[in-house]
Amino acid sequence: MSMIGEYLRVTAAELDRAVQDPGWALDFAERVGDAEEESEPPPAEARRFSTYKTWDLLRFLLARADFPVDVVHGEEPLAGHDDWGYGPPACLRPERVRLAAHALRATPYDRLVDGVDPSDLTNAEVYPLGWDGSGTLDWGRHWYDGLTTFFEAAAAAGDAMLVWLD
Repeated sequence: MSMIGEYLRVTAAELDRAVQDPGWALDFAERVGDAEEESEPPPAEARRFSTYKTWDLLRFLLARADFPVDVVHGEEPLAGHDDWGYGPPACLRPERVRLAAHALRATPYDRLVDGVDPSDLTNAEVYPLGWDGSGTLDWGRHWYDGLTTFFEAAAAAGDAMLVWLD
């Protein structure tokens, strides 16, 4: 089983409902995921996004850069929510989504990996392990670029975000 970073854009009203009704929130996340799995919208149009197995690589790189928002785990745990895979979801409020979108755009992937050696990832036990091949650092670029676009679209719409590991 793999650990996958998951994101769901939600309106303010949907966030309020998710906080109050954990069962609805999980059902809503699954319905959106199922619908978008078939249509595969680009990150700028998607309501749900995955960073696949790169979530821990991104966590490691963003922590090195003193990133101002925890976009990998979220910042506010949603109380009363069951485990959505590897723990309950957390959220990012719209103002934190805007800050994250701005910071993601201002931090190109090349800057994140500058000075990082694959052995740094191995030594830090960054999931999913096996960082000794050539080009391993570049593996996260596609997911980072998609995450940046996804957050920018959410910020432009004034959306909040639910974040979890599945």
